[in-house]
Amino acid sequence: MNNSILPTYNRSNLSFERGEGSWLETKSGERYLDFSSGIAVNSLGHCHPKLVQAITDQASKLWHTSNLHRIDLQEKLADFLVSNSFADKIFFTNSGAESVECAIKIARKFFYEKGNKKKNKIITFEGSFHGRTLGTIAASGEKKLTRGFEPNLQGFDRVPIKNLDKIYELISERTAAILIEPIQGEGGIRCFEREFIKELRKICNENDSLLIFDEVQCGIGRTGTLFAYENFNVVPDIVAIAKGLGGGFPIGACLATEEASIGMVYGTHGSTYGGNPLACAVAYAVLKEITNDGFLDNVIRNAIILQQKLSQVIDEYPDIFEDVRGEGLMLGLKCRVDSSEVVRAGYDERILCVGAADNVVRILPPLNISESDIQLGINKLEKIAKKILRKRDNGAT
Repeated sequence: MNNSILPTYNRSNLSFERGEGSWLETKSGERYLDFSSGIAVNSLGHCHPKLVQAITDQASKLWHTSNLHRIDLQEKLADFLVSNSFADKIFFTNSGAESVECAIKIARKFFYEKGNKKKNKIITFEGSFHGRTLGTIAASGEKKLTRGFEPNLQGFDRVPIKNLDKIYELISERTAAILIEPIQGEGGIRCFEREFIKELRKICNENDSLLIFDEVQCGIGRTGTLFAYENFNVVPDIVAIAKGLGGGFPIGACLATEEASIGMVYGTHGSTYGGNPLACAVAYAVLKEITNDGFLDNVIRNAIILQQKLSQVIDEYPDIFEDVRGEGLMLGLKCRVDSSEVVRAGYDERILCVGAADNVVRILPPLNISESDIQLGINKLEKIAKKILRKRDNGAT
C-alpha cells in the first residue's frame, strides 16, 4: 500500500488499468466483471464511447472558467434536468455530499426567508448515509461516522427506519424538512414502502415542512426510472443527485422547486468547480443516453431477469444467502455468512461486488449490462457459494 495516501479506506490489493463495458482489466490482463459500478457511479459501464467522445470533444475546447461567468453547457444541462423532473431550479456540485449539503441549506434558508428563523430542524432516519462532510455525517447520525469529529452539527432528529409513530412524535413547528434515502444504499439496500413515502409527503404538507430525497445512489436510472421518486408517485421539494449523473466523472446536483429555493440568492451558496463545462458535457451525454427510447425499459427488463436469477441462487444456497432486496438494478443479497467473506471470495472468481450494512452484498451493475454478462455474474456467485460451503465442510472435518 502507498504510504503517501491517508489510510481512510480498507482497499483490496487489486489495481485496474483499463475498463470496457461491464469489465475491468488489471495490468496483467486479468478481467473482472464489475457488479459494483464504482458504487453505483459507472451508470453506463466503463469507457462508454459516447462519454469518451463527450470528454474528448469538450477537453479540446474548454475545461473551466468559474461561476463568475455564464456557462452554456451548465445552462443546457440544467434545462434538461428541469424538463425531465419536478424541479424548477438546479445547483451543480462535485459530489453527493455537496448535493445533500446544498439541500439542507435550501431547506433552512427557505424558512429563514419566510421569517421563521427557528424552523431549522430536519428529521432523518437510522441507517441512512448522506456523505462524509461534517454536515452530512451529522444528518446520518451514525456513531461510526461521527466518532472523533464532535461536536456534531445540531438540528437533526433521527428516527428508526419505517417508524411513522416516531415521526409524528418528533415533528413540530420547528421541523424544516424530512430527509430520506428512498432506498438506503450503505444501510443495506433497505427500501421504504410506497405508502410510507406517501405518508411522509402528507406529514410534510400538514406541518409546512419540506420533503428532501437523497437520490445520490438510487437516482439516474438505477431503479428503472430516471429519478427514484417517480416510483413512489410522490413529488419531493428537493432532490440530491450525483454518482451515476457523471457516469464516472465527478458531478452532482441539487434539484428544487421554485418555491423551496426562494432563499438561495446571490452570495448564499457557491462552488468553484460545480457545473464546469467538462463535467456538464459528460453529464449531458449520460442523461441523453439514459433517456433514449427503450433504455429504461431495458433496465427494468434486465432487473427482473437479475432478480429472478438471484432468487434461484438463494434457493440453491440457502445456507449462504437469505434473500434479495431492492429496486431495479440496485439490489442487495442478504447473507447468512459474513458478507465480507462473499465480497472477498468474489476477487478469486473475478467479480466485484460491494458490502453494506445489515450483512448485505450490494449488486450494482452498469445500467446497460448485457443479459449474457448477467448470467456470467450469476455463475460466479454460484461458484462463490460453493467455495464457501466447501471451506465450511473442510473446517468442520
